[in-house]
Parts: sequence; C-alpha cells; structure tokens
Amino acid sequence: MSTDKINLLWADDEIELLKPHILFLQQKGYEVSTACSGDEALDLVKEKPFDVVLLDENMPGLTGLETLSRLKATHSSVPVIMITKSEEEYIMDDAIGSKIADYLIKPVNPNQILLALKKTLDNKRLVGEKTNTQYRQAFQEISTMLYNDMGYKEWVELYKKIIYWELEIDKSSDKSMLEVLRMQKTEANNSFSKFIERNYLKWVNGTADDAPTMSHTLLKNKLIPELKKDECVFFLLIDNLRYDQWKVIQPILSEYYKVESDEAYYAILPTATQYARNAIFAGLLPTEIQKRFPDMWLNDEEEGLKNQYEEPFLQAQLKRLGKDLKMSYNKITNHAAGKRLAENINNLLQNNLNVIVYNFVDMLSHARTDMEVIRELTDDEPAYRSITKSWLEHSPLLDIIQQLAQKKIKIVISTDHGTVHVKEPIKVVGDKNVNTNLRYKTGRTLEYNKKEVFEVKNPSDAFLPKQNVSSVYIFAKENKFFAYPNNYNYYVNYYRDTFQHGGISLEEVIIPYITLTAK
Repeated sequence: MSTDKINLLWADDEIELLKPHILFLQQKGYEVSTACSGDEALDLVKEKPFDVVLLDENMPGLTGLETLSRLKATHSSVPVIMITKSEEEYIMDDAIGSKIADYLIKPVNPNQILLALKKTLDNKRLVGEKTNTQYRQAFQEISTMLYNDMGYKEWVELYKKIIYWELEIDKSSDKSMLEVLRMQKTEANNSFSKFIERNYLKWVNGTADDAPTMSHTLLKNKLIPELKKDECVFFLLIDNLRYDQWKVIQPILSEYYKVESDEAYYAILPTATQYARNAIFAGLLPTEIQKRFPDMWLNDEEEGLKNQYEEPFLQAQLKRLGKDLKMSYNKITNHAAGKRLAENINNLLQNNLNVIVYNFVDMLSHARTDMEVIRELTDDEPAYRSITKSWLEHSPLLDIIQQLAQKKIKIVISTDHGTVHVKEPIKVVGDKNVNTNLRYKTGRTLEYNKKEVFEVKNPSDAFLPKQNVSSVYIFAKENKFFAYPNNYNYYVNYYRDTFQHGGISLEEVIIPYITLTAK
C-alpha cells in the first residue's frame, strides 16, 4: 500500500508519550498530525482533510466517544480507529454503534497500529485482490461445468455461482476480472439457450425423464403442500425479480427473517407476465387456461388487461387440489396501495394464505426503457440491483415484512419471470398483428433467421395459443432483442441496453423461490 498521501490525525491527551509510535508511522510514509484533546481534534478536522483518525477514548474534557459522535456528524466518511484502556463492553458497544473502523486496547505497539491502518485503509484493495484470485480459481470450475452435459439442477447451481461472483466483484474496488466474468456469463447463456431448446417441449409435455418445477407446477409442488389450516402464510410475488436482485435485498430481510430455503424454479415461455403469472396462479399452461377459462384468457392481439383474473385462477387451483383454505389476494401497483395494505395487514392474519403481488420491479424495467432519468440512474446491472435495494428499503413492502416478522408469520418470496439486459438486435419482419414484446414474437407472417431464434412452429406443442392456424412463436436468446427493418437504427438505439423479458436467458428463466421464517 502506498502511503505517500495518507494524512493521519492522532488525538490523545498523552500524545507526548507517543512520539516513538508517531516517528515509526512517519518512517512508513504516513503524514501524522496530533491533537491533545477532542476539541483540538475537531478544530483540525475542520481545517484539513484526513484519511483516518486515531482517537483515544479516555481524554479529559470532551471524551473520545463524544468526539467520535461530533466527528461523525460532520465527517461521516472518515474512518476512525478507537484506542482505549478499558475493555468494558458498553464502551465497545457505543464505539461500534457509532461506526468505528476498528479499535485497539492500550498499551499498543507500533505494529498493531500499522496493521489496523492497513486493514482500515487498504481493506477494499486487499478484498478486491482476494476476490479476483478466488474468481480465477472458480473460473475453471465454471468452465468445466459448461463443457459437461448438465441437467436443470446443475444449471441452477452454475447460475448461482455466476451471480455470487458478480456480486462479489461488485463489492470490490478492483474490477479487473469483471470483463472475464461477463464473457463467461455470455458463454453460459449461449449454452443455456441450447439446453432449453433441447428440453423445453419435453418438459411441458411430460415426456422428459425428469423436469424442473415450472410456473404452472410451482404452487402445486412447492407452496400448497406446505399450507396448514392452523397456520398463516404470506406468498409475496415481486414481479420481475431476478435471482441477483433477491441476493441484494436478502441482507435487508435477514434482520427480521432467516432463510429456510433458497431455491430456484424455471419460468415458462414466453417469460412474460401475461403467460408466466397466469400459469402460476392457475396451475395450468396457457392453452389449458384458455380451454378451462375461455372468458378469462386474452391473446396477445386482443385488447384488455391480461392479468386481471389471478385470484379466481388461484381459487380454482386450490379447489382442484382439495385445499379448503381461507385466503386473500392483493395486487399492489403503486405506493399508496402499498401503504393502505401495510396499515390493514392485521386484518389478513386470520387467513391461511395471503397472496400479495407487488409490481414495482416490473414497472422499474419499463420505466427504464421509457424515461431517460430512470435510464441514467440504472445505467448497468449493479445500478439496476442498487435501485431495487433502495426501493425495498423505502417501500411499504418492507413495513409489511417487519410487521409479519413481529407476528412470527412465515413468508414465501418469489416472482413470475426475470429480465435480461439486451445488447444485440435480431431482424424480424411481421404484419401489424404481431405482438410488441422485444423478446418473443407470434404471428403467421413472420420472417426471421431460424438460426438466431428458438422456433416453435406448432404452438400447441408448447401449450401456447394460436392467433390463427399458421401462427408460430419465436423466442430471442441470450441478450438479443427483436428489431424491425423499418426505422431500424432508431429502434435499435432506443432499445439497446434496456431490460426486457419474454425470451430465453438464465436471468429470465431461472428465478427465485425463497422460504423465510421469522427470527
């Protein structure tokens, strides 16, 4: 660590006795300023910026803890290392609660101080170097997995590994391995798309030897068997919540809940709300819903709300599975509705099952496409994750979760599909009846390069409704999106680097199913 420009302030009422220590630090390249009291230290901080402060806890006049409190009020980002004669727990609690970087117990020797400074000032770099070294080792492990013939469980494991390293490198100041990870993720998505093409129709038709839990089997396989007449469970479906977004909000929830299980399931195609969420609540694939509830299903080309019958779909599924349970269903599409639900949450506690569909993340991805200011705030994947975390921290949903934790209520968090950061356009030609989604298209007059898409020539093979006899479905893979030749450059520039869903990618298909129990 280079210490050429590191300015250190050491405040101690016995500073004269510490000259050998100060000389040692100066020889190591630190510039050391000294103060004999808390007041003098605070005056010096006003005059000059410091990289770190060494602060004696036991000083006459303004104590170390009082000095710390005033210092943090005006210079919250300056790291403080507390030095104290006392090992009393309340002093440590107060100091740590005031966000000290480290603490040392007197008497201290120069090497102890040097180590504390290195830990405090060089922590990010050291962590970054270790993260990169560990990822280099994991890179080979992930590459080996990609060359193997993996099943759906191994793909979940691999995707979780990639997310883990993405988040670790996010936290690191050294991003030198980030581009390597992105290339590996691209390779993984390429292989995953081929895996889905080979297996998807067998899964939905029940002809595979083994199949993952999917949208239409999620509640039947996971949630409903766990429901009991003497228990209250909340099922929170946060629309469009990717697995990486779950991992960044997990630390917030861990204050109130422990993770009982951290699983993932596979969204059906198209990975779009109209298809995937209806399939979850109905426990049926799209053509099965259309056949059983002809008045409640709208095709892409038809006008009207396409997710307005989720509650009756769920009631019908519970009845079909022989579950006579008290339930409620709430869909939250704005902040005011969330606040109203939070204020009335106690009214739901007598139910066995309470479903809350929360639409924020989906609205964020659409707003990011349509609004320049949101686009700038969510410039890349880390920013997209960050704004999701910030939303939860200030949303009524967190208030709801806190209330449920106090009541020891079990929570299940899941979603209907994920979203992918699109980069590469694919040309498609179609008539005016072709749907507008950028990740899948359906119609009878589509023109496209078959090598670039997953093509379902006969929609009934995938339990997808037909607009007419000759309709087909095509799905964009990896980070590609469909663009029309007309006004091509404008269209591509507008939609490139947006977050879209409906197609095939790890981010859209492999999505979280999390069970939480109150602490």
